[in-house]
Amino acid sequence: MDAPDIRVEKGHAEPEEVAALTAILLARAAAHSATPTPAHRGRARAPWRRLERENGFRAPHSWR
Repeated sequence: MDAPDIRVEKGHAEPEEVAALTAILLARAAAHSATPTPAHRGRARAPWRRLERENGFRAPHSWR
C-alpha cells in the first residue's frame, strides 16, 4: 500500500496539516454515523376519498 489515502492537489501540505485534516474528517464521520436516523413513518392519509367508496349521503352540515 504505497498510495496515500489523502492527496494534496494544489500547494504543499506538511504532514501535521494532513494529520489534522484526517483527524477532523474522521471525527465528523464518527459523529455523523452515531446519530440515529429517524424511522420512516410512512405516508400520511390522503385528505380526499374516492367517490365509489363513499357512503351514499353526507349531510351538508357535516365536516366529513
